[in-house]
Amino acid sequence: MKYQLIINKTAEENITATVCKPSELTDKIEYLVMNYNGTDKITGYTEDDIKPLPFSEIECIFVEGGKTYAVLTDGSRYLIKLRLYEIEKLLPAAFIKINKSALGNTARIERFTNSLIGAVDAVFKCGHTEYVSRRCFSEIKRRILK
Repeated sequence: MKYQLIINKTAEENITATVCKPSELTDKIEYLVMNYNGTDKITGYTEDDIKPLPFSEIECIFVEGGKTYAVLTDGSRYLIKLRLYEIEKLLPAAFIKINKSALGNTARIERFTNSLIGAVDAVFKCGHTEYVSRRCFSEIKRRILK
């Protein structure tokens, strides 16, 4: 396999991939190219700061009390002034719906835990825990627990 990247700021963007046959890798490349909107950050707010939050540092995004928050890899929480469905459109494929009011970064999920009543929780590497709905768990199993 050969790879070539040419950066020319004056040229029109054109992405061409020549492959022998389609594969899971080509599907992922196509998805990334077709869904890339030019941004890989979202703005987060605290009482003191306004900070660009790279998608790679976000573990979980959830709604609490009508406000949307992002939990970063260091465990800090930032307010995001967008609705969950708006954020979902911006995020890369690594994020998946965990329940009706939360999205999780599949690369940052450490494990799943069961409770006595049969509920499943996703535990992220920073320690944040989020409830996983039964409706979303089948898709999570398909994508993560292959």
